[in-house]
Amino acid sequence: MKYSMILSGLFLTCLNLKAESLASWNDSGSKSAIVSFVEEVTRENAPNFVRKEERIAVFDNDGTLWSEQPVYFQLFYAIDRVKATAPEHPEWKTEEPFASVLKGDMEGVLKSGEEGLTKLLAASHAGMTKAEFAEAVSDWFATARHPKTGRPYNEMIYQPMVEVLEYLRANGFKTYIVSGGGIDFIRVFAEEAYGIPPEQVVGSSLRSRYEVRDGNPVIVKLPELGFIDDKEGKPVAIVHHIGRRPIMAFGNSDGDFQMLEWTTAGDGARLGVYLHHTDDEREVAYDRDSHIGALDRGLDEADERGWILIDMKEDWKFIYPE
Repeated sequence: MKYSMILSGLFLTCLNLKAESLASWNDSGSKSAIVSFVEEVTRENAPNFVRKEERIAVFDNDGTLWSEQPVYFQLFYAIDRVKATAPEHPEWKTEEPFASVLKGDMEGVLKSGEEGLTKLLAASHAGMTKAEFAEAVSDWFATARHPKTGRPYNEMIYQPMVEVLEYLRANGFKTYIVSGGGIDFIRVFAEEAYGIPPEQVVGSSLRSRYEVRDGNPVIVKLPELGFIDDKEGKPVAIVHHIGRRPIMAFGNSDGDFQMLEWTTAGDGARLGVYLHHTDDEREVAYDRDSHIGALDRGLDEADERGWILIDMKEDWKFIYPE
């Protein structure tokens, strides 16, 4: 009996040490709910114990793991790429949304809607091999800076969420990104930034094809939309790429609603978590009416569905890595 009590005490001590790794979090209800859930599903012989292979947690990227304002960072990349290659395309001077990009008219770019943004992404991504695209994105990250903070884009990751990822992995979870952003774009930086390898990144994509160029087999990105990993597409992509229903899902917008809904509809212990952007001093405060990352339905239904709302202003000591 004493031996089992000692083992139990050691186990709880290890859990507490792992929970203390959430150093950028205040002692809030959100933090406590996340820690309590993890302890509940990882304690052997507990009613809601989940086997290690079933401990899957999925995370949206834009607005959940890093910032997304004033526009998605991948769009900034596409805009910079269009400007750099504009001399090769004189027709862009009069063709939207390229004309707005070249005039620096961001409002005009956004007014072009999904069709216009798709054109920008296709023009800035297509025709390159996967390797060429990855190199171009890496080079961009090395020099590009956010217009408001002056930080490199890949340093505008949320330190408290990086700690959650590490905490979950320390407790036997496998962590995935499931994002509306481009899968090839995110795979360039996700492992270094979040500890998430390329094979655990799920995202939107252009179509690709296999070619042999100069005797070398390559995969080429085409100017055709392949899959949009947003809203109803997220659960579909999870089934296709992961093959297991997650037990935890983290998002920040109504684009993540179906992912949280599908995750928490399964049997056993499950948790949905929304990040609510409430901090207008250290980041940007936005929710219902935002043109990027709008959180409306999720804000209304989170409480009745038992989903956690992380209050960025109140729950986090720090936003970005210090």
